[in-house]
Amino acid sequence: MTDIIQLLPDHVANQIAAGEVVQRPASVVKELLENAIDADATDISMILKDAGKTLVQVIDNGKGMSATDARLSFERHATSKIKSAEDLFQLNTKGFRGEALASIAAIAHVELKTKRETDELGTEICIEGSEVKSQEVVVTPKGTSVAVKNLFFNIPARRNFLKSDTVELRHITDEFHRVALAHPNIAFAMYHNGSELFNLPVSNYRQRVVNIFGNKTNEKLVPVDEETEVLVVSGFIGKPEYSRKTKSEQFFFVNDRFIKSPYLNHAINSAFEGLLKDGYHPSYFLNLKVDPKTIDINIHPTKTEIKFDDEHTLYAILRSAVKHSLGQFNIAPVLDFDSNANLDTPYNYKNKQGQMPKIEVDRSFNPFRDETAKSSGGGSETMTAPTYKKETAPHWESLYVGLESQGNKNLVDFESLSFESDSTNQEIFKSDAIETEKTTFQLRQKYIVSTLKSGMLVVDQNKAHQRILYEDYLKHLTLKEATTQQLLFPLELHFSTSELGIVKQLQSDLESTGFAFSEFKEDAVVVTGVPVGVPDSEVSIVLEQLISDVENDVPDQNFSSSDLLAKSLAKTLAIKNGQTLSQEAQQDLLDRLFACKEPSVTPNNRSTFVTLGIEDIDKKFML
Repeated sequence: MTDIIQLLPDHVANQIAAGEVVQRPASVVKELLENAIDADATDISMILKDAGKTLVQVIDNGKGMSATDARLSFERHATSKIKSAEDLFQLNTKGFRGEALASIAAIAHVELKTKRETDELGTEICIEGSEVKSQEVVVTPKGTSVAVKNLFFNIPARRNFLKSDTVELRHITDEFHRVALAHPNIAFAMYHNGSELFNLPVSNYRQRVVNIFGNKTNEKLVPVDEETEVLVVSGFIGKPEYSRKTKSEQFFFVNDRFIKSPYLNHAINSAFEGLLKDGYHPSYFLNLKVDPKTIDINIHPTKTEIKFDDEHTLYAILRSAVKHSLGQFNIAPVLDFDSNANLDTPYNYKNKQGQMPKIEVDRSFNPFRDETAKSSGGGSETMTAPTYKKETAPHWESLYVGLESQGNKNLVDFESLSFESDSTNQEIFKSDAIETEKTTFQLRQKYIVSTLKSGMLVVDQNKAHQRILYEDYLKHLTLKEATTQQLLFPLELHFSTSELGIVKQLQSDLESTGFAFSEFKEDAVVVTGVPVGVPDSEVSIVLEQLISDVENDVPDQNFSSSDLLAKSLAKTLAIKNGQTLSQEAQQDLLDRLFACKEPSVTPNNRSTFVTLGIEDIDKKFML
């Protein structure tokens, strides 16, 4: 019997490794940007075409590589970061496995140009599918330029799984934000299809956050600064009134590396407890500095998850630091038992001497006497007491003086007046009550219960209204005949650059549902009209929920943006559970639901109602 186990060829092993490292163009962006940062670059530019599917090029002014290093950088497990296993616990750089360039070169066309400052000429290497096509000497500036073209050209199945350009660009933008926020001391620029999306100069951390997420962000930030032996926390949190329905502005950086940690995120949420509305999330941009020996960053292929030695201590410190900042800047109510506001001296009386109060009493004052009381003799002449003049009210008998002389000419004959009989009103309401016989009732302000010939109908009011609104908005989007309610005062809503791009992308569909926009600014959009029935206060919530749905649903090129928009609007504007409905509103909701094409399910395929037959009810009494 022959042996059946054999070693994989290098190009096959590289393609398998690429499946872990490179999932989409955003993965290539992350690896190339981190390599540029590890090369001590101070200026990094990224050029994209077709959301990275055609080209991802990163140019930096870092240290560069020699010809030998440039060739070795594309070999598997070739790295300059570690030499022994102990070095894994002393990592202060980004990449360290030595798999990124080898994996990328296995599934794309790669052109690398690099030159060190001490060299006169640089090196150019061209690789296609792990095969080196050429290596030449070339004239190039100091630093490194890596161009990754035609991603997944030799794996068409993986390429078919890529989403639309809009979705892939959004993922790339997220990776760009994570790297740029962690390194405000480096200048970044990002270009897509010839247009500039970001140009971030070297700045402090606050200005970097503002440059990425818009000028309006500056007034939302509250600084956090706490230093302990275990953990150093710095950065900013968002004020509770600016909380969002999305988690797009939540960033943790551990030793300048972006991470995702539900456990630490819970610490932030607990610090904001009682300050946020249901369904809203706080914003935070926090840098955590810990000893590299106390963390393990090698537990996940994308290195976005980290294992901490003592998570409970970090949780407590982080929660306390955030609560301290909220209290220090009067964001949250604070009890200070060491001070008493009642004892604070007003500024006007700061230098004024205290005086003994003088009390003077008019002992002769009697409010029940008609004439003014006179002071009695004795020693009262030496003391001038204040006098109070009391206006005496006329006696009540004087109110009727003259009525008898005038006779009965001014008196009203009440017997001649006629009044509307009460019985008439009662008959009207009784007849109405008979006509509008109660056929439905609301259960716990959540369900509408009605009778059927075969039994009983129970409708979820929120899910039923979602179905009604979904079909209405879908009809408006298809026919483009929605009615717009003009706003008396236009609303200026602020969003980040990426969120504003989503609104621009959906502008035509939003206008088909009834929205009207007058202009788009750098970080804001001006809304002049809304669909009928949408209150002004709900406009920002509707658009935030829409942005969240677009980011989370990740639609592909075969996806209808109109369908997503109709679902999002229906979910946001539907009647909420806990809302009391009148008898007429309950009946109208049932009538409109069963007039829909698919009344039995919500837009997300959840049941809108259930029925209980007589047989089902009878079985309950047979036990």
